[in-house]
Parts: sequence; structure tokens; C-alpha cells
Amino acid sequence: MKKIPVLLFFLKILFFLIPVSAAENNIYKKIDLFGEVLEKINQEYVDEINQSDSMDSAINGLLQSLDPYSAYMSPEIFNEMQTETSGEFGGLGIEVSMESGVVKVISPIDDTPASRAGIKAGDYIVKIDDIQVQGKTLSEAVDLMRGPVGSSIELTVRRSGERKALNFIITREIIEIQSVKTDLLKDNIGYIRLTSFNENSGDQIENKIKDLEKNSNIKSYILDLRNNPGGLLSQAIRISDFFLDNGEIVSTKSRKKSENRKWFAKKGDLTNGKTLLVLINYGSASASEIVAGALKDHKRAIILGENSYGKGSVQSIIPLKNRGAIRLTVAKYYLPSGKSISEVGVRPDIEVNEEGDNFRIKTDTDNQLNYAIKLLNG
Repeated sequence: MKKIPVLLFFLKILFFLIPVSAAENNIYKKIDLFGEVLEKINQEYVDEINQSDSMDSAINGLLQSLDPYSAYMSPEIFNEMQTETSGEFGGLGIEVSMESGVVKVISPIDDTPASRAGIKAGDYIVKIDDIQVQGKTLSEAVDLMRGPVGSSIELTVRRSGERKALNFIITREIIEIQSVKTDLLKDNIGYIRLTSFNENSGDQIENKIKDLEKNSNIKSYILDLRNNPGGLLSQAIRISDFFLDNGEIVSTKSRKKSENRKWFAKKGDLTNGKTLLVLINYGSASASEIVAGALKDHKRAIILGENSYGKGSVQSIIPLKNRGAIRLTVAKYYLPSGKSISEVGVRPDIEVNEEGDNFRIKTDTDNQLNYAIKLLNG
């Protein structure tokens, strides 16, 4: 007997044996309908299907129908994700989500194959190696982008303001994320570039700030969060606290009121209250927006650049029995002002359009950084 009829048989037995409400009755009917559809596909579809893959797609489709950030991860993808958050992984170096049936780039990560090739935040990936993305799940699209280190991949991109699609040939690499870079700019301005929020970011940035503070002549700081796609909430809270003496940093509100939380800064500003300017752009998302929003609301920093991405939700990774996991949106976060940034983003105090395709320190084409330096120098 085939697996699907057996499943339907047992579901129908449960349907008759267990007392159910009208709502539950409707759910069982939907389960019965799903089984019928899957059985028809298995019998009638033009090509033979892999039923296991079909079930994975169905699970992922359910999660993706909730929001762009909820998704199913197979055991293989879950294992790779755990490597990624530890700071080293293989791939292209982009943070992505799903929008309108295609892959949307939240942000390319600094000094990765994607950023060097010219991929930008807000790009829509419509083809991967000439395979249409439309109709695929985010997990399926991500699987297509993965491959052996040293192998090449072609991405076809639609970009706002461009009439024709753009094609990028990118070579996959092992990506080692050094999430913090610093420099002492002219006129004693401390420059801190934060590219992601992984489990090492807090320690790195704390040590870098302490090194910069050893220079007694340093008078101000620039915190560069452009094209930082976010990462761990715990690191966003910790890094915000480095620049604050007190007050709320962020709060989360979930379906269960008992799980609502607030985080507050502890006494001790690592920069001793020196003037702080934060750079953001459309590629600044999630944890980056928590930091920028908290510093803005407390009037601790001037925010300069472009409106940020607008990802104001918290995802929890929930392991499953098959050693895979689901990424599920479990809460929304709110800035100290009480505002949510979902689909709105953090608005800069001073809007400066972006110029140049990279953010290398002291680059002459970096309009935002040059403006920030001039502003701090009066």
C-alpha cells in the first residue's frame, strides 16, 4: 500500500474517533484535501516526483506564507547555517529574503565575492545559472546558489533604475567574516566598520574601541553600519550598550505577553561620551537598525545616510526531530521610542545619498563617509 493512502486512512480513523469542534473539523477536511492533492500529483503529474522533496516544499510554503523571513531548513542547510553564524562559511556573501516570488538581496557582506562583483542591497535575483527563481522557495534558491568552493555561478539581477537585467559571474569562496574593522582618520576621528553581528562581534568591537581609546587625542567616532544585514540580537544589544550609560535599548513583543522582554543599558560608555556619528543605508537591516535606532532615540548619535531596510522582526531557530529546523518569526522588536521599524526602517537625521560601490576606509568615492568627516570637523 502506498504511503499517502495509508496516511489518509489513519487520518480518517482519527477524524471519527476524536471529538472535534467545527474549526477542528475544517482543519481535518483540509488535511484530507492536501493528501488528495498530493496523491493526484503523484499519480498524474507529467514527471515522476520525489515525495520527500514535495513535502519539504509544502512545509516551507506554509512558513513562507507567514512572512519573508520564516522558512524550513533541511538538516544540511541547518548545519551550514550554524557554521555561518560562527563567523566562517562557504558561499557568495549575501543576506537574502524572498519578495514577490524572487530572491531579494538584503545586503552583500564586505570583501566577499558578491560585494566585489557589484551586487547591491535591494537587487532582485531572477535567475541562478539561467534557472528561473520565480516559483521556487527561498531554501531552493539558496541551494542553487551553494556549490563547491572555487566554482562559478551566474546571477541575473533586476535593479531599480536599470532598464535591462544585469548579469554577474561570481566565484564561490570560503568566507571568513572579520566583522569589525577600525582606523584612525585625520583629525583624530575613530572609525569603526561593523559588517555583521555574529557571536564574535561584541568581543571584537570592545577590543577595538579600547585600542582606539588609548589615543588620548581622539575626539569623535564614526560607526559604519552600511550594508550590515544584521545577525544575532544579543550582539546588537551588547554593542548598543557600549555607547550608552543607561536607558532602554530595545523591546520585543510576541504573541504571548509573558514572553515580552525589554533590554536596558548598563552604566559605562566605552567611548566616554565622545561625539558619535552612525552611517546607515538601505543595506542596514535587523540588528543594525536596533543599534542605529537606539542610539538615535537616546540622542546619543547623529544618524547619517539613507533610510535603512526595515526588518523589525525576531526569528527563532527551532530544531526539529529530523535534525533540520524552522526559522520562525516569534516577535517584533520596538525601539526605545516605542516605534516598530518593520517595513519602515530607521530614518537618518541627515540624508546623504550613496556614491561608489564599496566602503573601503578613506575612499575618495565614499560620499557619505566624506560628509561625515566634514561634519565632525565642523
